[in-house]
Amino acid sequence: MTTYLITGANRGIGYEHCRQLLARGETPIAVCREASTELKTLGIRVISGIDVTRDEDVAQLRSQLKGEPIDVLINNAAIIENVTLANLDFESIQRQFEVNALGPLRVTNALLGNLSRGSKVVMMTSRMGSIDDNTSGGSYGYRMSKVALCMAGKSLSHDLKSQGIAVAILHPGLVQTRMTGFSGITTETAVTGLLARIDALNLKNTGTFWHSNGEVLPW
Repeated sequence: MTTYLITGANRGIGYEHCRQLLARGETPIAVCREASTELKTLGIRVISGIDVTRDEDVAQLRSQLKGEPIDVLINNAAIIENVTLANLDFESIQRQFEVNALGPLRVTNALLGNLSRGSKVVMMTSRMGSIDDNTSGGSYGYRMSKVALCMAGKSLSHDLKSQGIAVAILHPGLVQTRMTGFSGITTETAVTGLLARIDALNLKNTGTFWHSNGEVLPW
């Protein structure tokens, strides 16, 4: 069995990762701020009380996982807040950077000791983090934070390659979650595609920016 650690696992895409991985016989470890009822019913290991923006919380996570191997780290925790040019809320932009860009890097750095040759790291980003694909503007905090996350993932893919650790930068698609107002494809469809990309990840394609459907996205 392969051990997967998933942040932001209490609902949406994170929860669906846990559900599908459990169904296929893997060992998911769910990390979240507060466990939802549906997550608790899965009967898997849940580490709650973890805010990825807080150094002390992530240090606690590292302490609880000391000496435990992680095969796949899925940095899924994220937020979206609408920030337009007409309403430049800089506190919101900073908050989205803390969760969406710095959080995944903080968690990955803290858990490097749990990763080994053959391990994989996943950065759950968004097509809205593509500069070339931005044809509508707006969403300043979310777009900017996801661009930063893509860059962090690309740098990690180079820095971790010599250790035999591959990195995927993934866009799930527009998915029916609370985050999107329940528009788009189902979480089941999205995660099926995402897991296919993770399964296919290796040191030859590390650092690739993929759509869950397999399309390589522009930077």
